[in-house]
Amino acid sequence: MWTAIILAGERPGGDPFAASLGVAAKALIPVGGVPMLARVASTLLDCPDISRILVLAQDIDRLRAHPGTAWLADEARVEFGVSAAGIAGSVRAVAGVAAPWPVLVTTADHALLTPPMVAAFLGSAGSADVAFAVVERRVLLAAYPNNVRTWLRFRGGAWSGANLFALSGPRAFAALDLWAGVERERKSGWRLILKLGPGLLLGAVLRVLTIEAAAAQLGRRLGLTAKAVALPFAEAAIDVDKASDLALAEAIVAAR
Repeated sequence: MWTAIILAGERPGGDPFAASLGVAAKALIPVGGVPMLARVASTLLDCPDISRILVLAQDIDRLRAHPGTAWLADEARVEFGVSAAGIAGSVRAVAGVAAPWPVLVTTADHALLTPPMVAAFLGSAGSADVAFAVVERRVLLAAYPNNVRTWLRFRGGAWSGANLFALSGPRAFAALDLWAGVERERKSGWRLILKLGPGLLLGAVLRVLTIEAAAAQLGRRLGLTAKAVALPFAEAAIDVDKASDLALAEAIVAAR
């Protein structure tokens, strides 16, 4: 059984998109009248492989007090925890402790997440120390041709992250430490290259590596097994970061 971590924190200074909507926190932005955090939590509670949920945020009292998410405080399988510095640091602080292994990590803005997506991802992650979900551009654009995403181009396709990460045990700490370093050095190109490895980045830039091969190579560099899991669900790549995402998510929820 898996422990799910929902990252529901805020950027330093608050989230501009939430502020533009007059909402106190991004996790509380409503989609179809339901706060995104409540949607994600409800989905995970409906997943038979998820036994516990840990919600991480800087201001957990605000989430527990909101009318749309207050019910989470009374749900026996849901707990709240205070975020540490950065995403990787927050996950590292609780993984294997407040969040027993194995751990599934997702985000509160994954408003279109469904149990079949979770099941497909966990089923394909297998015994990898670290796995992450991606969606290929053709899958997304076939369903939503006007959607704008950031694409990572590898041999054989272009990919967008799907905000699902599986960590099977303590060996995943090496990946979290790398992730923390990338967060710190994201504005320093040369330092970032040194952290990820110039060979890996060169292979990706020249598109001689598939995303699966790149994940496996990075895993070997870290002394663990890493796996990229391609999902067939277009909606898995749609998180709600801007007004156009919100409008699309509202339309998809209404159609469901």
